[in-house]
Amino acid sequence: MTPEELAGVREDLEAFAAELFDGFFRADQLRWGQAYVRGVLLDGRRKWGEPMAARLGGDGNR
Repeated sequence: MTPEELAGVREDLEAFAAELFDGFFRADQLRWGQAYVRGVLLDGRRKWGEPMAARLGGDGNR
């Protein structure tokens, strides 16, 4: 999924992630859970922390 495609479905994806991570009690856990889901969906060979953070740009935090 390209960043442009992800931007088009971001609102739906955030609603899905909010439901998926409903059991998280802290706001930062929900935020990073949502960032993880976006990172996994973006194009790229590596699906682990640092490469996903780089693809997320300002939404990722190394």
